[in-house]
This record gives sequence, structure tokens and C-alpha cells, in this order.
Amino acid sequence: MSKSLEVKDLNIYYGSFHAVDSVTFNVKPNSVTALIGPSGCGKSTVLRTLNRMHEVIPGASVEGTVLLDGENIYAPNVSPVAVRRTIGMVFQRPNPFPSMSIRDNVTASLRLQGIKGKKKLDDIVEQSLRGANLWAEVKDRLDKPGVGLSGGQQQRLCIARSIAVEPDVLLMDEPCSALDPISTLAIEELISNLKKQFTIVIVTHNMQQAARVSDQTAFFNLAGVGKPGELIEIGDTEKIFAKPEKQATEDYISGKFG
Repeated sequence: MSKSLEVKDLNIYYGSFHAVDSVTFNVKPNSVTALIGPSGCGKSTVLRTLNRMHEVIPGASVEGTVLLDGENIYAPNVSPVAVRRTIGMVFQRPNPFPSMSIRDNVTASLRLQGIKGKKKLDDIVEQSLRGANLWAEVKDRLDKPGVGLSGGQQQRLCIARSIAVEPDVLLMDEPCSALDPISTLAIEELISNLKKQFTIVIVTHNMQQAARVSDQTAFFNLAGVGKPGELIEIGDTEKIFAKPEKQATEDYISGKFG
């Protein structure tokens, strides 16, 4: 079952540089939230804090609270590895493990968790590939290298790998930016299906994509050169695109800057 996310007073730093200032927002279970805004405004940085990926960068730090169904993922007794198992991440460019087969790409994290048994693993492989809408295309070549797939198929393989461990939340950092229009459409349709099982947060530069796939949209912007990124406005996607409350949101959506 998917879970809610609640972000409170989130401040993000790279060393002494204040990258993102005082971000607060909520994400409902089984919904898609799109983070939009110009390059450098901090939206991908915010995304990486939601499963503690930000802190793998030397000198990076976070202040504030991120609650997963009320539990603080930054609490001292919480393992970052456990957080990343519960809150999965799909990156901008497809990154299947190059030396592994399609099957082994899906089961890699499961094996690290100590899950064994050929039938059990095979069942999860099929379930995950079906969930990523890839099973029909690869079921007869599961032992072939994952990197032999097309770009769109590789991205769906990475999604299958993420959902195999049954996370509660799925984060996607511009998952379609390196894909052709047909593959992009396939991923967008997949996102609409996946939200039945998962809570999804997606970063995208594509305004049409945000309008198509998300229930809620958050607009980020920079206060100025050298200033931290800020959350300017968040709300139902239909309202944000039709009648935003902030002039900066309207200017960005209408293409006046960005």
C-alpha cells in the first residue's frame, strides 16, 4: 500500500551554499505530484532529499522534516538504506546494470536483501515486468543483457527493478528526457497505472507532461542569482495550469521565462 509524504521546512545545502529554502508540501497516497520550474531552481535536489539520496554527495546536508506516513525518515535511528528501499528512485537516464541480464537486473536488489528461491524470484520478475508493461516484450529473452534493450525499454526495466522491492513511494527524476516521443508516451501511460499501487513524485521540464500525468503540481523558482530555490506555489494540477495564484507561476507556464 502506498503512503503519504509530508515535507516540513526543508532547507537543503551543498556545503555552505543554501540550495533550497524552507520548502513545505504534502503528497497524498496513490497520487502523482509533478515538480516543475526552470533549471537550477532545486526541484531535483528536493526530489533526492525525499529518499536521502542527497546526503551521498560530500558536504551536502538537510534541515527540516520528511515524514513517510508520519515517520521521520531523517530520525537518528532510521537507516538511509532502509529509506531507499521504501522510497524508490528512477533516474533521468536509463541505468540498467551493464553486466547483468534482464532477469538479474530485476532481482539484484532482492538478492541483496537475501530473498532466495528460483520460483519466488521468477514470480517477482514476471510481476515486476508486467507492472512496468515490459513482460510481453522481453519474456522470451530474460537472460539477454539489459543494456541490449531500446532506451524506452531500458527505462521501463529500471522501473521494474524499482518496483520489485515493493516500495511505498516512487520518485522519478525526468524519466522521459532522454526518450523519443513514443517511449515517452509509454512511460506516461505507465505512470498513470503505477499510481494505483504507489505514491509518485516526478520532476519534469515538460509542461504538457506535468499536465497529463500529475494530480498535483509544485512550481519552484529562484529568488535571484546565488539565491536558494523556493517553492512558489503548489496545488491541483488543473488549477495550477488554468488559474495559478502567483504571477511567476503563470509566467513560467505560459513560456515567458524558463
